[in-house]
Parts: sequence; C-alpha cells; structure tokens
Amino acid sequence: MAKLILIILLSITINATDIFEQKCIPCHKDLPTSLQQMFMQYLKLYSSEKNVKYILKYYLKHPSKKTSAMSDLFLEVYGIKEPTKLSDKELQKAIDIYWDLYNVRNKLK
Repeated sequence: MAKLILIILLSITINATDIFEQKCIPCHKDLPTSLQQMFMQYLKLYSSEKNVKYILKYYLKHPSKKTSAMSDLFLEVYGIKEPTKLSDKELQKAIDIYWDLYNVRNKLK
C-alpha cells in the first residue's frame, strides 16, 4: 500500500513538472532573456510571492504591454505573447513550479 501511495505521489510530481516543461519552456527557449531573468524582473517589480504569482497569472491570461515586466525594446522586437490556453488549474501549477524553481529566497540558508 505504501508503495502505491509513493508511486501516485511521484506521478503527480512528474505531471506537475511536465506542465511547466511542456507549456512554458518551449516558448521561451529561443528568447535572449531566460526565464530566470524574467523571474527576477517580476520579483523586482512586484516583490512578494503573492503579488508575483497574481500578476503572472493575470498577464498570462490577459497579456499587455502595461502588465509585462519586459522592456519596451524587448516587446517591440518579440511582441506581446498570446493569451494562455492553459486551464486555471494548469496555469496555477505552472506558476507554482516557476516560483519554486527560480525563487532564490528558498535556497538561502
């Protein structure tokens, strides 16, 4: 029984990571600014986990120049992304993974 629970938990974790790797990374791989650099821009502008996650979710659903953390030059060259097609649940998972992956505050001891 314990092995079954472990397998289920591992598959949930793998699937959660997959949403970020499958839906976010491919669109960003050819951009000159890494996802980590973008994360730092959002963190600098919005400071807290709650604010960053909120604005990312809002931006990904309603992309605009006003809510982007990227520079005007970046947006002129690469444009504003299309609204996400992810469900709210998938989007929240992807944002949570993104936060956990690049949040340096959790890694400092």
